[in-house]
This record gives sequence, structure tokens and C-alpha cells, in this order.
Amino acid sequence: MPEPMNRVVMKSKDTISARLAECFITINDRRYNFMNIIDFEATIDKTKGAVPRLGSIMVGHKSYAMEGTFSGTMHYIQSVMRELMKDFKETGVDTYFEIQITNNDPASDAGRQTVVFYDCLTDGGVLSKFDADGEYLDEPIEGTFDDFSIPEDFTELAGFGA
Repeated sequence: MPEPMNRVVMKSKDTISARLAECFITINDRRYNFMNIIDFEATIDKTKGAVPRLGSIMVGHKSYAMEGTFSGTMHYIQSVMRELMKDFKETGVDTYFEIQITNNDPASDAGRQTVVFYDCLTDGGVLSKFDADGEYLDEPIEGTFDDFSIPEDFTELAGFGA
């Protein structure tokens, strides 16, 4: 007779709702509730180099730098980011800003996670648009960040730290 399987399985309720998040952007000490954002993703790309190793057929690898980028889509209902581009055009001084994202699904035992991105710069953006055949207007947002912190971590789910 086979032994019963004693597996710990993640509970479906512990997934994080894609819609339950907050996004705040701070520009020059002014904080904006970017409730107009539809989706957002920030990623880190690590720069690695090959490391030859005496006594090993396999080449090793070592990370020596990172680059942070973000992208998303937002409703076309604010001019804050367009004003940053106008200021850069007129002054030659680009404006760095901060983005704070909090995921918080009260149904999940994972709880909250907050990540703050520092020294963000956009790659550019939409100045004006229309769509006579569309339902609503949206626009992309893309850029880079120079640093980040994670002031709130998700709670480890039961069984995760096996």
C-alpha cells in the first residue's frame, strides 16, 4: 500500500489580487496618488561576468552591477509627467522622482509588501493623443531607477520555509 503524500500546498486565497495595490509618486517634495496607473512592473537586470576557474571545466559567473527599469500603463488623465518633460526642455535640468508601490490583499496571509524606487527618470512620454475609435485613452510610462528599498516584506506563508 503506498504511503499518503504529506505535501504542503499553497492556499488559493493567498495569491495576491492584481488590483489591490497603491502607487504614489513623489516629485520635488510633492506626493501624488497615482491612482490612474493601470499596470506597473519594475525589474533589475544584473550584469555578470565570466570567471575562469582553475581545476573546473565549468566557467563560473560573478555579478558586478545592476540596472533598474520600470514600465507600465496609465490612464491619460494627468499632465504631471508632461510637465517634467517641458521643464527639462526649457531648463536642461531633468527631474528625478520617487515611486512607492504597495501590494496589499487582505484576503491573503502574505500581507503587505512595499517597494520604494529612488532617483527615477522617465524615458520620455506622450505629449498629446486622441483615438476617435477608442473607449478610453491610456499612455505608457517607462524609465529607470538608481536605487530601491523594501520597507515592508510579504509574510512567509505557512509551509514556505520547509
